[in-house]
Amino acid sequence: MKTQLTLKTLSAILPLALFIFVACQKERDASSAPAVKIYLTDHQTPIFDSVFIDMQKLEVKLEDDTLSNGGWFNLSIRPGVYNILRFRNGLDTLFATGNLPNNRIRKVRLTLGTQNSVMRNGQSSPLKIKDKEREVVLNLSAANFDATTGQVNFWLDFDAGNSIKVDNSGQGNNNGYELKPHIKAFGRNNTGRIEGKVLPTAANAIVKAVIGADTATAIPNISNGEFKIVGLNAGNYTVIIDAQNGYIDTTINNVRVVNREDTKLPVITLRR
Repeated sequence: MKTQLTLKTLSAILPLALFIFVACQKERDASSAPAVKIYLTDHQTPIFDSVFIDMQKLEVKLEDDTLSNGGWFNLSIRPGVYNILRFRNGLDTLFATGNLPNNRIRKVRLTLGTQNSVMRNGQSSPLKIKDKEREVVLNLSAANFDATTGQVNFWLDFDAGNSIKVDNSGQGNNNGYELKPHIKAFGRNNTGRIEGKVLPTAANAIVKAVIGADTATAIPNISNGEFKIVGLNAGNYTVIIDAQNGYIDTTINNVRVVNREDTKLPVITLRR
């Protein structure tokens, strides 16, 4: 017995087939959409005990003329105040996630709130911030993030040392502090790291990695003297150990940094 497809039968089948096709297409598009993960780390400052930054919103801009809102996408974050000095010596925290139509990221925009402050010698001081400074936009290239099929990762390095200035707008000696954010984006595929240990911990050392006009800073762990400086461009660095409490400073020349690698220094023992 032969089955004949009538016009009426086809009209009933086609909408169902179209629905199934669209549903499957959406599943494929969702599975192929790249996921983005953005981590937060900190470029240290020896001046403050804590630096509290009010982070309210993070967006990325994609290169695609067909996208709405100019290509800007909101990422999922936990808005609030972060003590960025917790993220030191290679430590970081997963700060933002999301799924994007493509991985052609061209900009990142961080919006800050007004509840910013610092702690120094047990005393809290507000960080004043101008409205124009509350929105920080970084231009990105492919060298600033790690992209693979279905995944984009990069790190935001909040430079606490260069972001906080003495506010001279007040009267007298108690002028307070002002926040002018300095942030760098980097990926691990196109940067390297320097790590080591400085003893004794009583020296309260500050470690600086210098290349040209750029300086990256780390404060060794108070319990074991270990330090790590991340997000460094490849090249030959001068590592300066700035010692305190009567210990003598030390300089190590020609420390080579290679992309994707940790440059491990021998234990640095300071003398009086």
